[in-house]
Amino acid sequence: MKDKLIIFDTTLRDGEQSPGASMTRDEKVRIAKALERMRVDVIEAGFPAASQGDFASVQAVADVIKDSTVCGLARALDKDIDKAGEALQGANSSRIHTFIATSPIHMQMKLQMEPEQVIEYAVRAVKRARQYTDNVEFSPEDAGRSEEDFLCRILEAVIDAGATTLNIPDTVGYSVPHQFGATIGNLIQRIPNSDKAVFSVHCHNDLGLAVANSLAAVMNGARQIECTVNGLGERAGNAALEEVVMAVRTRQDIFPCQTGLDTREIVTCSKLVSTITGFPVQPNKAIVGANAFAHESGIHQDGVLKSRETYEIMQAEDVGWTANRMVLGKHSGRNAFKSRMTELGFQFHSEAELNDAFFRFKQLADKKHDIFDEDLQALISEVSIAAEEENVKLLSLKVCSETGETPSATVTLRIGNEELTGSSNGGGAVDASLKAIESLVKTGATLELYSVNNITTGTDAQGEVTVRLDKAGRIVNGLGADTDIVIASAKAYINAVNKLQSARQRQHPQTGDV
Repeated sequence: MKDKLIIFDTTLRDGEQSPGASMTRDEKVRIAKALERMRVDVIEAGFPAASQGDFASVQAVADVIKDSTVCGLARALDKDIDKAGEALQGANSSRIHTFIATSPIHMQMKLQMEPEQVIEYAVRAVKRARQYTDNVEFSPEDAGRSEEDFLCRILEAVIDAGATTLNIPDTVGYSVPHQFGATIGNLIQRIPNSDKAVFSVHCHNDLGLAVANSLAAVMNGARQIECTVNGLGERAGNAALEEVVMAVRTRQDIFPCQTGLDTREIVTCSKLVSTITGFPVQPNKAIVGANAFAHESGIHQDGVLKSRETYEIMQAEDVGWTANRMVLGKHSGRNAFKSRMTELGFQFHSEAELNDAFFRFKQLADKKHDIFDEDLQALISEVSIAAEEENVKLLSLKVCSETGETPSATVTLRIGNEELTGSSNGGGAVDASLKAIESLVKTGATLELYSVNNITTGTDAQGEVTVRLDKAGRIVNGLGADTDIVIASAKAYINAVNKLQSARQRQHPQTGDV
């Protein structure tokens, strides 16, 4: 029997720290349910002490997830650990993940603590976490740049204190595979009580080596990998769950372990995370990219036609690449619609919300012949946006774009209880539309990103637009979808404006990241 490789997903916590990737509580619950369907072992739902919103999100995930362990992050501080313990009370299976920095530069410059103090804090944190759960994880932040002797000392101490998982994070993506793998092997060998805990790794992708470092650690004894869907995360992101899982599955001749994931859920989960966060998946992305199983070269096509194994090391169906065409259409009833939405992990909170979603579905079915799950995912996001506080709402948009003439746009918005109309010229239809909106809302924000992604195929496909606005360091993403890309752009910009104007702002009090 091969060892079990535990998959610890931190999309909802570390993934959310990507600029503009903040998720609502309901969106976190939807992603958590998708991860549970994929049979992810541990779901890190958030950082309860970060804000009241984060606390509520972790609590909501803990209350609905039954088959996966739900984890909350906490600094090695009493108040953080107590918050995590409180948020996880409703979990069927819970874990508290506590951390403190251990590299010389972090201890000296950030914590301003002596090594002995750091060990004292770590031990106390683990003991306090054990009051809430017997499943406690400890991470020495910036372990990739920490001294190995000190790591041995602090890890031995926290195991004695009750830590059951030891996570070795490459916080700044500094490690390379042969060196990182050797470090894991050395720690397991040198720490006297290492057999009493599972060794884990959490690798960042600053040098593009997160997956490689994670797999090197597995080859040297690590039995948990911390990762995110689509590799989402701070800076260059984290190890991508889909790449880690499929590497281990595909190369069972090499790896001495196996995961328990249902890999057929990978693509669906990837698309859900992409839709909610507004971070599109690049076409050449491994496993989940649109081109991952596409062949254009004549030589490749000929080989695949004769035997798929000539150029494909995995089967597309094994990761969820199936046609998955919806049979719902303009004549479908509410019950069929509601049933399919439930299968996609969306629960309606009221009859009014169902009616609104069904009305939007009928509108979409009138515009395009084929309805796909991806269309419904976008519709779910639209319903969620509508449920939020919308101070600004699009009422109408008229665009004039003619060869040889300067494009212009006239937009009518409801701002609060007032109806306003504004016009502007621009370099194109989209540019004119967004300038017309800005002339009314007057955010003064900088447009950092404008991205268009087709949700499905065909000329009648919905376009999904993501805009990222930056105002005085506050970054928000706006998302909009429509069969008309100009309208989708306007929706996305207005969605971002509403987020900027919202009083709710997510805070991350942590002094560092695992």
